[in-house]
Amino acid sequence: MTTPNSISQSDAVTAIAFLRHTLATLAYRVAKPLRDAPSEYGGFHAGPTSRTPAQLVAHIGDLMDWSLTIAQNREKWQDSPVQAWSSDVDRLFAAITAFDAFLAGGSVRDVRVLEQLFQGPVADALTHTGQLTMLRRLASAPMRSENYQRAQIAVGQTGIDQPPPKREFD
Repeated sequence: MTTPNSISQSDAVTAIAFLRHTLATLAYRVAKPLRDAPSEYGGFHAGPTSRTPAQLVAHIGDLMDWSLTIAQNREKWQDSPVQAWSSDVDRLFAAITAFDAFLAGGSVRDVRVLEQLFQGPVADALTHTGQLTMLRRLASAPMRSENYQRAQIAVGQTGIDQPPPKREFD
């Protein structure tokens, strides 16, 4: 028997698989603007109140750390300072991977928690990923557009090393 906040084993597996696919999609898409970025990109300011790419990378890492604590039922937010670019990029992908690994364990069974994870920190991370892409263009270091529907995205594939694009556009 299920309550309004719990789901059947089958539905839990489906919901977790979808959220894990979303994390793999996030990893794929956030890797693109970070890969081969010019050294000055991290400090690029589009305006006086906008975040730099380095601040966004640190923030997305914080969002993924926060997601893990929510999933573990011990919610804790930490606003991390910007570190060296490579350290923050590594931390970001380690945080996505740790969150994905926890979800893979299947211990999150409350549908409301899964929904909140998607609608809050995961959706926010996807928004910031789009900002990183836009900032690459504004920083005169654009990337080629891509048909993401054809991308080789797979559940559990959450590291910085992602498959090459299947179909890019000029």
